Amino acid sequence: MATLEIRDLHVSVETKEGPKPILRGVDLTVGSGETHAIMGPNGSGKSTLAYSLAGHPKYEVTAGTVTLDGADVLAMSVDERAKAGLFLAMQYPVEVPGVSVTNFLRTAKTAIDGQAPALRTWTKDVKAAMELLRMDPEFATRNVNEGFSGGEKKRHEILQLELLKPKFAILDETDSGLDVDALRIVSEGVNRVRSGGEVGVLLITHYTRILRYITPDFVHVFVDGKVAEQGGPELAERLESEGYDRFLPTGTVTA
Repeated sequence: MATLEIRDLHVSVETKEGPKPILRGVDLTVGSGETHAIMGPNGSGKSTLAYSLAGHPKYEVTAGTVTLDGADVLAMSVDERAKAGLFLAMQYPVEVPGVSVTNFLRTAKTAIDGQAPALRTWTKDVKAAMELLRMDPEFATRNVNEGFSGGEKKRHEILQLELLKPKFAILDETDSGLDVDALRIVSEGVNRVRSGGEVGVLLITHYTRILRYITPDFVHVFVDGKVAEQGGPELAERLESEGYDRFLPTGTVTA
């Protein structure tokens, strides 16, 4: 059983006006097999948490700790965090011209495991995962995310998740830009990963629609860079009916 522990995390981002505090003391513990939904209005710090955990250089941790099984995550480089078991599915996956999906996936798997996967087994695993995600076989020969639709990009993120088998998956608004069919297919992929009980999931979302397909164990509401409330799946149901207004100052309108 692995544990990702976040304690009193403060994070700032550099702006034209200088450093701007975004996270203001986040405490969160995620264990193997647990799914934590991170919800909240736009600008509340949800994506900042995701990119800070992954090691994005734009975000500066000014206080607090992040540990994975006791190891200091904040002292690790981005690739070391991936090797330690952290995985980030990006809200806006970037294009990588000149690198095919096939080469990208095998190179990533080799880097994380420290050795190349057996070609015959790997090819079989990739094909099986793509079939489950309803991906055309020719998809593997295309350049990473180049010319992909929104749904293709998100399915490619889940394909990576299924093949790389991290300890903790951080899914940053994986539901954004998806139609109903793509949302269902992506959610099925996440649920397959969850079913083994070995992967902890941080599911970051603005809306509750993905939670109709992926039932969280815990729900945390982010407001102004802090956890304002937490509970079980029933909290997401309450947010569905009430929105975030009760967490915000009078007169504030959420996007």
